[in-house]
Amino acid sequence: MSLPELQQNPLVQRVIDIFDTDGNGEVDFKEFIQGVSQFSVKGDKESKLRFAFRIYDMDNDGYISNSELFQVLKMMVGSNLKDVQLQQIVDKTILFADKDEDGKISFQEFCAMVGNTDIHKKMVVDV
Repeated sequence: MSLPELQQNPLVQRVIDIFDTDGNGEVDFKEFIQGVSQFSVKGDKESKLRFAFRIYDMDNDGYISNSELFQVLKMMVGSNLKDVQLQQIVDKTILFADKDEDGKISFQEFCAMVGNTDIHKKMVVDV
């Protein structure tokens, strides 16, 4: 897939992984349309938050672990932060969001952390 807008996005591989529902390493037309449809104006808040959660939940176990959060944030910040600084941000985020103190962030905890923001409103593709 050659979309210039995505080439500079550090999370493009994560988006592809999520769109690739059959896990064959490629996004076919149906998977692409199903994936993009989540970002329509009519798309519901929960599906948008679920998509955002899945960006971080790299192993698809239903939780965002410390290492997963670190890896995804590292993709976003690159070398702009030292690993030690980034790890401090990750640790503080986990402490803040992890209400049941199991060391990871569930979807419910993720929603509690970002659900009151308007992030889902920014996750819209105007076509």
